[in-house]
Amino acid sequence: MSAFFLRALDVLHFRGNQSFGDPGSYGQTQRLPWPSVASGALRSALLVRKDLKPTPRDGWTEPDPELGTPDRPGRFTLRGWTPAWRKGTHLERLLPLPADLVVQRHGQELLVRKLRPVSLHPKLAASTPLPHVAVLAEARRIKPEGGYWLDETGWAAYVRGEPIPPQHLVSDEALWRLDERVGIGLDERRRAAADGKLFSLQALAPRHDGREVGYLAETEGAAFPERLSLRLGGDGRAAIAEAVSVDPLQQPDPHQMQQARRCRLVLTTPGLFPHGWLPTGADPAERRNDGAVRFALHGLQGWIVAAALPRGQVVSGWDLARWRPKTALRSVPMGSVWWLELDEGIPPESYAKLVAQGLWDETQYDGDPRRAEGYNRIAFALWND
Repeated sequence: MSAFFLRALDVLHFRGNQSFGDPGSYGQTQRLPWPSVASGALRSALLVRKDLKPTPRDGWTEPDPELGTPDRPGRFTLRGWTPAWRKGTHLERLLPLPADLVVQRHGQELLVRKLRPVSLHPKLAASTPLPHVAVLAEARRIKPEGGYWLDETGWAAYVRGEPIPPQHLVSDEALWRLDERVGIGLDERRRAAADGKLFSLQALAPRHDGREVGYLAETEGAAFPERLSLRLGGDGRAAIAEAVSVDPLQQPDPHQMQQARRCRLVLTTPGLFPHGWLPTGADPAERRNDGAVRFALHGLQGWIVAAALPRGQVVSGWDLARWRPKTALRSVPMGSVWWLELDEGIPPESYAKLVAQGLWDETQYDGDPRRAEGYNRIAFALWND
């Protein structure tokens, strides 16, 4: 597996799926764009190096061993996609805050608290069909704080099921500055400014307060040079991808999970699933008497008993090969968490296989371009409450 630190040479803009372009419109930016943005930028740079045109119309019809074709991906796959920062030679991932963690402010102090799955009283009803509901027990309601990431030390504590000290939180403001910009629409026919087509947008400017802020892309299946120029995000802004050495993302000991016979499944990139919020491998038609949903994928088997999910999102993007928007798909946000009760006798290697292949079944693995783009990547965490 290879890893690249993507560093912007200009401000960036990642539009997401919001409509933009009409007079008076306002273009908000994502902090972390969809993994398909990173995959597309790296893939396009490799196309240039191979002197391949991006569309069948331009002559690309024979499958390339690494890139495949526009319809069927080759070996190249995005395995991980996170913000990252670097100080000197030390590079650190920044992970999405899992949905079972809540950041609260008490005066000037931040606290990180954990949701726990509990069984509801029989006379209480909830919208979830699962037997347990993830709740935060508190004496009084305090509005949660948003816009935080976990550093790798905080992530290691999380996967071990330990409390998260607030010094391991990293805020959006520590990583990026938002610049408000005004633009003028163009009349393509006259090749001049169009009358009345003013718009504004957010530009994302990485901070340089003693660290370089960028993104970490982990890939496999393709050979890249040590340094590569990219066009990244809206307007194809300039960026540099530098090969770096990183340790694998920390995972818990599979023997501990098997001994406890339960674990948490955490989504580290957005998920695209056939059954909505239920991950690939879940069978909504097979349930226990208490409502738990059967889960079986790549040798890991058990029952989904609870979930913590942020609000759903819609993923789209631009299809360079066909020069049109990609089909919009509902997605489960990164950071989503499912609690699993595990069957006995699961081979330890099943956990590593699920992390390596992500939440894709065998029929999707070789043919779905979204898999190669880095969706449905997961990590495990201990469930030891």
